[in-house]
Amino acid sequence: MHGLMQDRPLSLPMLMDGMEHRFSRKHVTTERLSGTVSASYGEVADRIRRLAGVLDHLGVPAGARVGTFGWNSQRHLELYMAVPCTGRVLHTINHRLFTEDIAHIVDDAADDVLFVDRSILDVVRPLLDTCPSVRHLIVMDDGSPAELPSGPRVHDYESLLAGARPVEAFEPVGERTAAALCYTSGTTGRPKGVLYDHRSIVLHAMTLLMADTFAISEDDTVMPVVPMFHVNAWGLPYAALMAGANLVMPGPVMSPDRLVRGMEEHRVTFAAAVATVWRGMLPHITDADLGSVRRLVSGGGALPESLSRAFQERTGLPLTSSWGMTETSPLVCSARIPSEDAHSLTGSDRVTALAAPGPPTMLCSLRLVAEDGSLAPRDGRHRGELQVAGPTIAAAYFGGAPHAAAFTEDGWLRTGDVATIDHHGVVRIVDRTKDLIKSGGEWISSVELENAIMAMPDVLEAAVIAVPDDKWGERPLACVVPLPDSGLTAQDVRRHLSGRVAKWWIPERVVMLDELPKTASGKFAKAALRQLLIAGSG
Repeated sequence: MHGLMQDRPLSLPMLMDGMEHRFSRKHVTTERLSGTVSASYGEVADRIRRLAGVLDHLGVPAGARVGTFGWNSQRHLELYMAVPCTGRVLHTINHRLFTEDIAHIVDDAADDVLFVDRSILDVVRPLLDTCPSVRHLIVMDDGSPAELPSGPRVHDYESLLAGARPVEAFEPVGERTAAALCYTSGTTGRPKGVLYDHRSIVLHAMTLLMADTFAISEDDTVMPVVPMFHVNAWGLPYAALMAGANLVMPGPVMSPDRLVRGMEEHRVTFAAAVATVWRGMLPHITDADLGSVRRLVSGGGALPESLSRAFQERTGLPLTSSWGMTETSPLVCSARIPSEDAHSLTGSDRVTALAAPGPPTMLCSLRLVAEDGSLAPRDGRHRGELQVAGPTIAAAYFGGAPHAAAFTEDGWLRTGDVATIDHHGVVRIVDRTKDLIKSGGEWISSVELENAIMAMPDVLEAAVIAVPDDKWGERPLACVVPLPDSGLTAQDVRRHLSGRVAKWWIPERVVMLDELPKTASGKFAKAALRQLLIAGSG
């Protein structure tokens, strides 16, 4: 027997009603190279309908991939809605990837149209002769002086919108229709495509509104510092539109001081970024008025407890952790204090708790699988590979990309992360399976070592990798970026670790570097670090 409720799909066109009516006076503000621009949601909705008309005029087929090379901006937000609302697939592309990876991604997705911010044109220009599927290039002028390409397939975004016929009513879009395509960062081989449907995006956005997740509401002014080309900016643009929250888009103006100034000027209440960005912003927040902020979220990698504590000391708010992957939409876990511990945990202990990923959202199921294939107990001590299942989790990769190692026979996603889960459901990431160090038959967590090192006041960044050892099999090697003029030595690092970690965890080798290589999404690139050290020792 079926229920007798209306059969309305969970699809993105449902967000248009709020933009055009209840929240029409709310605003999206964008920082451009030429200055700040702002538009109401009502005005943006009209432009979304015009952009939909542009896609029809250009003959973009249903289901076609529409590639975007864009910063966080109002125009990119318009693409976030117009493309999937018309049955096409939004394909956001990370322009910071290697050139060959970008070419592979555009070719693998068979993008029909590319939209590009003028300041990113130099990345896209070489693709025009190597990616035969691309029929049109639409340039969004963000004030950059970059030379414009010529030819009949090159168009100006604003000119197209000015001459477009708005789409008055979007055709019904099935909730399982493909809506967006994002590629993994390619840290373990070629980037692989993750194809989200309307249902997964809507459900994921709804979880960001929940009180025990991010609690985004109409009262908020949300600043997604995390790029819109990276896992849909963690779903924050869609969540803000759904709730009627104001949006502040940093655009190409990504220097740490300007980001802090934007948070202050626009009275931002919620912001999210990766830890490396927060670390860059830290020196600029001391004199800033961030009294409007209620929550600062870090993701995309481990959050050093020392960094969270530094924000607590300077702003009165700790950075709170989160965890997810491209394959998980991305949010799976959001840090919070369980109610049983709310009164017992005080200042320092609360920061420690909020620096862990936290419990999962209500739509995600988790399990830990031990080395022998059994399920590890949820006692906060036993560790295992973290596996995830739910309606916002990928079931396969786009285009038939190899995935045998990524999914279990019963359909769970293998995350590649080693974790513990306690009786409250709180997740703590111990390491990546490929980054664990096995020394003398015992495991050493590179993440825990890194956090211990980064607690030193004179350390800017630290990464720990495994190196071969004739006696123990593997030993940890610490790569440390000291603060300028600190005079930090390897002996200082080892002395600091004494008593903080097990004696046999302490690295014999500590290498001082000017900087650590990072992936396009801001994570430590340990594969590149290993190659760098091997080349340096050869």
